[in-house]
Amino acid sequence: MEIKWITHACFKIKTKNGRVIYLDPYNIPEGEEKADIIFCSHSHHDHMDKSSIERVLKENSLVLVPESIASKLKKYNTKSMKIGEIREFDDITVELVPSYTINKSTHPKNNEWAGIIVNAEGKRIYHAGDTERIPEMQHLHKNITVALLPCGGTYTMDFEEASEAAIDIKPEIVVPMHNWDKSLDDFKKMMNTKDPEIEVEILMDKVLMI
Repeated sequence: MEIKWITHACFKIKTKNGRVIYLDPYNIPEGEEKADIIFCSHSHHDHMDKSSIERVLKENSLVLVPESIASKLKKYNTKSMKIGEIREFDDITVELVPSYTINKSTHPKNNEWAGIIVNAEGKRIYHAGDTERIPEMQHLHKNITVALLPCGGTYTMDFEEASEAAIDIKPEIVVPMHNWDKSLDDFKKMMNTKDPEIEVEILMDKVLMI
């Protein structure tokens, strides 16, 4: 399986059998592969960029969203899910999990926006959406292979909070995202000091193979 960082909080997952999943589409360039599944965690433009969605749509692409934003994407082949719901789409299983901010007003819990756990080929990829460190992270209990965590600090967690969230989640690998051009080497150093068992991958010009 390949995980490619596109920009900001946007990633592409490609399974060994060629299934393509985009998470939080934003500024996806021309020429990227068409999508089987597109997931939007919430309705902010930098996570639900309609021009990017349309750039990778094919006839049977599925746009997957939390129920709270489904009405904004009605013109696509959109499926909505409740927080906590688990659904299978052929050989891929997805679960929506809570994603919200506590100390910032940017992403209130009652909006019912979501993170997602993608389970494919025995790997579990957790995209946290825009969030702070929330109690639910301690109870994922999902043997997370890769955690994609925001760390920019403006609207979400900063490095300190994201590193503590990673310790709560205990993934094999943590990938920092949504960082607003801060040096991610500083996050890696912090993470290595706090819990060297969690591998840190900074995805800039490389693809993560798992």
